[in-house]
Order: sequence, then structure tokens, then C-alpha cells
Amino acid sequence: MADLTRDDLRNLLKRREIAPVYVLFGQETYLRDRAAKTIANFSFGEGDFRDFNDTTFSLNSADGLPQALAAAAQLPMMAARRVIRITDVRITAAGRLDTIKEEHEAMLSAYLADPSESSVVIFVADELNGVRKMSKLLKAKSVAVEFGTLKETELLEWARGSIQDAGASADEGVVRQIVDLVGDDVRRLTTEIEKLATAALPDTIITAELVASLVAHSRELPNFDLTDHLVAGRGRQAIQVLKKILDDGAEPLALLGLISYNFRRLLMAKEMMSRGSDRREVANILKLRYSDQESFLAAARRADLARLTSIIRRLPETDLAIKTSVGGGGSAGARMQLEMLVCDLIAA
Repeated sequence: MADLTRDDLRNLLKRREIAPVYVLFGQETYLRDRAAKTIANFSFGEGDFRDFNDTTFSLNSADGLPQALAAAAQLPMMAARRVIRITDVRITAAGRLDTIKEEHEAMLSAYLADPSESSVVIFVADELNGVRKMSKLLKAKSVAVEFGTLKETELLEWARGSIQDAGASADEGVVRQIVDLVGDDVRRLTTEIEKLATAALPDTIITAELVASLVAHSRELPNFDLTDHLVAGRGRQAIQVLKKILDDGAEPLALLGLISYNFRRLLMAKEMMSRGSDRREVANILKLRYSDQESFLAAARRADLARLTSIIRRLPETDLAIKTSVGGGGSAGARMQLEMLVCDLIAA
């Protein structure tokens, strides 16, 4: 089955055409996660007991996939459908960090060949290497939708819509200014616009001066700097950068997601380099912009493979701690968890 576009998926959902299995993947994780939420919302009707029938399973747990497929085979309770979200799906180029492996083929093939008519299974993939056998199996037996990086025109359209949704207004020059400063990260773009809309009260007009005062640091201090300092073991600089990014209004979970994304890409680059891939091939596979290539590849060369693997395994612990309010809830608790993470990575 050919991959669908975001627009294809939107049109299917508008027609209330719900598939039994979805695979959502791609670099734009914010839109991917929104799509998973939207599919789940459309799967339930008025009066359905959603709390009993909307379940998420992480494949960071060794028994996550068997549990998820077993739940999908169960009948819904006081609802027309059961929704099973399967997160942390990784099928990588090298296979070392895979969470769906060839040993899962029999159970996965059996379910995909005859999926439950009363369940909607949503695989939310962090990485889905197109040439691997298990990726092909998943995509062939599901509605697969890729969420690639948005083009500039799409980013501008998203920014305009987000400003309107936030109850604010801005002229076209200001919209372009925001996109130029933030770049192609839709999660950050949305967060920045929400922050600007709040700061624009009571007249709700976002001005160029307001943007310059609140968003300027994102251009001067790319978030990859934090990852680079951690890779290089520059503890003092890493702590300074983390403080600056958080003080500038970054949402902790979004920042953790970006850190995780950067480290996974560094690991991919490191493994490709170790196999003799040249700069052009690495940049092409990872879709690196030319202006970012030198700093990214230099960080990958400096990184130790075992250390990268160890860091990636540590990140889900912080994610869980933030989501379960370990050590305190709210932004203060989430910030503390990120600070502890950075200190642990420095000491490792």
C-alpha cells in the first residue's frame, strides 16, 4: 500500500473512514502526534466510555507489543471501538535500537492479516527505516502516513492559523519574522505563538517588537548547542544553555523530545560513518540542511558510540518522570527533571 499524505488522512477522517491499523512516522513529530490524537477522537462516538477503551502501550517495555496486540484483540467495553496506541516504535537502519524486531514477525503478521474490526491500532513511529523487513510489513498492512518537515509556505500557513486560533492577529511581515526565527519545528512554532499571543494581551496584536523581544534567542542559540555540549562533555556550557533555553520559554517535554531526536540522529550518523558512509550520504539520509551539516557531523565524529546508546536509554526515564510528576508537578517539576538529566549526562 502506498504511503498517504497528511491531506489524504485528513480527507479520510472527514468522511469518517476509520482504518483498523495506522502507522504514523516522519520527522515532524508534533503533527504526527496530533494525527494520532485526531484518529483516536474520530474513533469514538457520543456516549462511548472512552476511558475504558483508549490505551497506550510503549515499546520501550519488552512485553509492550504482545500486550498491545492482546488488548487490540479484546472487544470494547461500552463503546463501538477500542483504540490502542503503540508508541516508541523504532525500526532503525542498524537494528541495534529496534523495538520491533524480526522475532515479532509471527505475532505481528498474524494480527495484521486479520485485525480486529472493533479496534483501531495506531503505531506511532519515532524511526521507520524504509528498507527493513519489519517496516515493509507494517506499511504494507496498514494506512501509513509520513509526516515530513513542512515547507516554508506550509509553515507560514500553520503560523497564520495558530495565531488566529490563539485569538491574536499579526501582519504578514510579523508572521514571516516568527517563522524565520523559529524554523521548521512545528512544536516550537506553536509554543512560541501561544506565548506571543498571551504577551500581546489585551489588544491581541503581535508586533515585530514583541517577537524580537521574546523569540530572538531561538535564532542566536540553536537548541542543538545543548546536545553538542553534552556530547563533548562541556558541563558548564551545557547547564548554561539549558537554563537559557528554559528561561526563554521552551516547554520541557518538547525540549526533551528535541534532545532525544538529536541524539538518535547523532547515533545514526555515527553508525553510518563507522560503515564508511561519506558526508553527502549521511547528510542526505538525515536530511541535514547545508548550513547545519558541519556542526552536526563534527558532533557525531566526537561522540562515543557506547555513550550515545547509554544516553538514549536514559532519556525515557526523564520523559516518564515528567509525565508522572515525580519530584513535583508543573513546569517547576519538569524543569527540575531536565536539570537532573543534564547533570547525570555530564557525570556519565
